[in-house]
Parts: sequence; C-alpha cells; structure tokens
Amino acid sequence: MNNVLKKVLIISYYWPPSGGIGVHRCLKFAKYLRNFGWEPIIYTAKKAQYPYIDESNFVDIPDNLEVLRHRIFEPFKVFKILSGRKLSEPLSNPVHVREKKQSLIDKFSIWIRGNFFIPDARAFWIRPSVRYLSKYIRNNKIDAILSDGPPHTNTYIAYKISKKFNIPWLADFQDPWTQVDYYKDLMLMNFADKKHKRMEQEVFKQASKITVASPDWARELEKIGAGNVSEIYWGYDEDDFKKVSDANSDGKFIISHSGLLGMDRNPETLFETIAEIIQEDSSIKDKFRIIFPGMIDYSVKLSVEKCGLNAIIEYPGNIKRREVLELNARSAILLLPLNKAENAKGRIPGKLFEYLRSGNQILCLGPRNSDAGSIILNSKRGICCEYEEKIIIKEFILKVYNNFLNNTLTNSDSDISEYSVENQTGKIASFLNEII
Repeated sequence: MNNVLKKVLIISYYWPPSGGIGVHRCLKFAKYLRNFGWEPIIYTAKKAQYPYIDESNFVDIPDNLEVLRHRIFEPFKVFKILSGRKLSEPLSNPVHVREKKQSLIDKFSIWIRGNFFIPDARAFWIRPSVRYLSKYIRNNKIDAILSDGPPHTNTYIAYKISKKFNIPWLADFQDPWTQVDYYKDLMLMNFADKKHKRMEQEVFKQASKITVASPDWARELEKIGAGNVSEIYWGYDEDDFKKVSDANSDGKFIISHSGLLGMDRNPETLFETIAEIIQEDSSIKDKFRIIFPGMIDYSVKLSVEKCGLNAIIEYPGNIKRREVLELNARSAILLLPLNKAENAKGRIPGKLFEYLRSGNQILCLGPRNSDAGSIILNSKRGICCEYEEKIIIKEFILKVYNNFLNNTLTNSDSDISEYSVENQTGKIASFLNEII
C-alpha cells in the first residue's frame, strides 16, 4: 500500500504568530490535510507586520511541517510615522475601523493603497516570492498549489507560479477581490480599476479550481467569469473547545461580539432597543452587560454613548483566542452584524461557526435571506433580521433574557458537524485530488 502523501504548497501571508481570524483558514487546513493524503508546505512572510500577535496559534501547527519564509516590504511603518501613530500601535484598516473621524492622511493612504499598491499593500512581495519559490520548485516536487486571499498578493504569487511551472492550483478566497464590499471605498482611478479587474480575470483563467467562503459569493464569482467554483466554509475546530470554560461567575446577562466592528456594521437600533428595555425596567440594568473585544470603529462607540449605555459596556481591546471562545461560551446572546453592503447576502463571518459550536443564541443583523441567516435558522441557534427591525430584536432579547432569569437557557442539539474544520479540509483535499 502506498502511503506517500501528495504535496501541496500553501501560499498564505497570515501565519503564526499572527492573531485574528485571517490566519485560521490556512492554519487549520494545514493542521488536517495529512488526514486526507496531503502534505502541506507553507510559504509565508518573514517578519510580517501583523495587526496583532497571538502566540497561542502555534499549537495548531503540525509536527515537522516545512515552513518557507521570505522577507517582505510593507508600507505600514511609513504610514504610522506620517499619521502620527506609535510604531508599536496595532494598525487597523482605515477602510473598516477608525479611531476618530477620518483624517486627510487616512483618506490619502486609502487612495494610494488602491491605486498604486495593486492588488494590495503587500504587492512588493510578489516578485521576490516568485523568484524564491521558483528556485524551491526546481529542486522540490510539488503536486498542487493552494493560495488564500486576501491579501490577493497571495493569489497573484500563486497565479505566476502555477502558470510558470504548469502546476494545478486551487485559489481560495476568504473575501472576493473586485466584488469585496470595500472595493468601492478604495477611490480607484480608471487605470487602477482596470488593472485590478485584469489581474482578477488572469486568476480566474489560470486557476484549476476556485473556492470561496459562501454559496452566494460562489455564484457571484461565476457571474464575472470564474469557473469551477465551490464554497468552503470557515468552520470550527473541535480541538479549540476541549478546555473552554463556560462559567459565568458574575451572573450577568452578556451580549457580546468579538473582532472587528466597523462603521459598516454599527448596530445603532440594537443599542436603542437595549436602552429602551432598561428604561422600561430599571432593575435590568444591573444584569445586562455588553462586551465588545477587538477593533471598534469610533462611530459605534458614539452610538453606545448616545443611547446612554456606557455604564454597561466593555471594550477589552484585542484578546487571545481562548478568551474569545470563553466569552462566547458564557454569553447569552452572540451578536453577528453583517456588513451593510451589496454583497452582505454572502457574508459568512468566520466567527459564526464558533458561535454555532458554543450552542448559545445568535442575533444576526442583515438580510433575512443571507447565507449566514440560513445556517443559523437551519441550526436552530437564533434569528436573523434586518438592522432596523426593532420589534423583532426586542422580542428576541426579552425572550432570551427571561430564559436566563429562569435558568432555562439551553444549547441546541442540532447536528453542526458538517461545519467542522476537519470536514471542510476534507472537501479541500477532494478538490486537490480532482485537479491533479
């Protein structure tokens, strides 16, 4: 019996010690691919300027994994100096999250990024990566390539290597390229828009297989020329929950959201609803707690202040992954606001699957017919409604709160195993088998 594993080169800018959700897609694929006959080889950036660090992610790296690193130039240090930020300060994406009203330097940096750093701010990594990987591939057999974007610098490195060596390539998309919700905010000139779209079409033509994070986005990619497209969900990793405690020692009714909460996901009506509930019954105020770790846009904080909720909200900043999972476990309601954007129907945040695994109730704000809403409904884990549907939001909160008071909060027992990372990696492996 032949037990020799086929080799897949995974090109990913995000890799431990990077924190945040972006690192987990390729990291989890790499963790489980050996179970399905594939040996991953990682290519990533050397001394990358990640927004924040989480050393706990190293635990998921398989033993004896080959990791190739090559130096990268990133413009973020220059931007921090020009904008008066500290060099040690985590840098949020000014398209999504602002510490204050957007400055001229922030607007200028977005314009520069969109028009002259194509496909993204890591563009200077493309040429040296192609040279480095070309040398490696001449001396080492690779059966397939797997890239993950954004950043779509990853995608374009894979495109060039696949074309140069005629290696089958699976192009994975966490988010689309020109269809991503913030594309219109990049202030693109005509030449830059054409270049983005030309590069995207080159990718579609060269890739043997394309995967993306939701069924709706798969259909949308096909509409603009992509072929052989399938969804691969983010999923949850059962190993992450083995030592997670759900103890709620302070007895608070917690509504939480972890991660980036941008200006395009400001849940103003939710805050108004919570304020109204407290006004109608002042005794509730001592029980309610809102906890939002992560990067929070200043407009969200203004909405909280406007509704008089500063006394019951916490902004812990960036916290470790295990702390996020424990917060999910002890939250009565897990907030999932989808981007207020044209492609929101296909937006499935990675945190949704960890929400599902927690078993707690989910309040999703966005299109009722969204992919995320369908998953929540079918899993019997909560509701999805529009941002402005105050009556529905209020009824849901009060229902969950009454269950909390009566100690009848129960986790759904519906089967969500199809969304496990291991099962999603199995699908990736089957696609790799097909393209070779």
